[in-house]
Amino acid sequence: MPEVDLAIIGAGPAGMAAAAAAAGGGARVLILDEQPRAGGQIYRNLGAGDDARAYLGPDYFAGRALIAALDGAGIRAEFGATVWRVEPGGRVVWSQGGKSHMATARHVLLAGGAQERPTPFPGWTLPGVMPAGAAQILMKTSGLLPRDAVLAGCGPLLYLIAAQLIEAGAPPRALVETQTPAAMLGAMRHLPGAFAAFPMLFKGVRLIARIVAAGVARHTGASGFNASPTGDGGIVFSFRTGRRAHQLQTPLLLTHQGVVPSTHISRAAGVAHEWNAAQQAFQPKTDDWGATDVNGIHVAGDGAGIGGAEAAQAAGRLAAFDILYRLGRWSADARNQRAAADRAALRRAWAIRPFLDCAYAPAPEILAPEGDTIVCRCEEITAAQIRQSYAEGAIGPRQVKTATRAGMGHCQGRMCDLTTRGILASCGAAPAAPRARSPIKPVTLGELAALAAHQETSS
Repeated sequence: MPEVDLAIIGAGPAGMAAAAAAAGGGARVLILDEQPRAGGQIYRNLGAGDDARAYLGPDYFAGRALIAALDGAGIRAEFGATVWRVEPGGRVVWSQGGKSHMATARHVLLAGGAQERPTPFPGWTLPGVMPAGAAQILMKTSGLLPRDAVLAGCGPLLYLIAAQLIEAGAPPRALVETQTPAAMLGAMRHLPGAFAAFPMLFKGVRLIARIVAAGVARHTGASGFNASPTGDGGIVFSFRTGRRAHQLQTPLLLTHQGVVPSTHISRAAGVAHEWNAAQQAFQPKTDDWGATDVNGIHVAGDGAGIGGAEAAQAAGRLAAFDILYRLGRWSADARNQRAAADRAALRRAWAIRPFLDCAYAPAPEILAPEGDTIVCRCEEITAAQIRQSYAEGAIGPRQVKTATRAGMGHCQGRMCDLTTRGILASCGAAPAAPRARSPIKPVTLGELAALAAHQETSS
């Protein structure tokens, strides 16, 4: 069983930045990621066929230096590695190549990033309806372009994908946006503070200008999403803007309502979590260095609160500096001095979040759907069934799971837990602290048996 100073779970911006910083301070680093190469979602597949994907823009290619730094001394990177358990004392267990492996680390950094918020509405499970982020994954990994797509929901990612598609010669048919003029007006009180992140603000303005210049239709203040199939495999997308009803026919409907921290690993590791009302999601409780209430575990990047790639890099380095201090390799003064630049970068990156969180808040009908809208895709449990279970006494997610099987499918609740909680909250239930259990990801009995045999042989 290999022993390292720091095990990092996730090779996105936070994990890569932390690995380089920790190794630069003399720590032995193991970085694990379930993708075939480093980059996370932001820099996914960077380095493979880059010339054919110039439409992804300069921000995508900015990750090259981070990825190259993983080749430095002191860093062991394992890809195709799905972490399914983090134990007290720093033991990390992962599945790779059909076998389970273990390593012991003096410190563990969780840098698993974010996941797209579920976007449930009638018809969202139909073929031809998919998350916008999933479409972007196909663009980055396979060069597949969604053509004549309708982008529906809210958030800056929709603008980015629309601009990338325009640049690639496959402009979307329309943008259908749920943010309202009232939300935008309410967000204006945060605009002065957001100017500390002026480059990011300007970037957003440029994206919108590019979409307008391309003549892409935009519908704002949209609600009442509904998708139904056509006879030729397409989608009829219905929605309202005010009192006006609309229908758009498209081969592909891409939905998005922002991203939320991916917390399954931190929850299973016993880390305390708190509700972020602005981002409508749970996130781990951390200090200014990313340290949690579980000794030896830090969290950095979007997995600790949505801040974007630049904030994730700064947070990853700050966590690494603190870990070097705890390892006894740096003094507190050295840690604090090295942290000054990243503290300033983090403040700049976070300055825009209050504005974005207010302007692009997820639609209430998405947070707490009603009727026959499917909430748990794995078990095909509807919003009405969850509401009925609450009426019959299931006042928390665990009771709902027992009553309906919502959250007991292959995804283990990753795609429905937040929506289930939203429905319960709309019914009047008190918020419950989220919990998860290992194995964090599905693992075969054969792997477990082989791992147990290996432990017995080693002991």
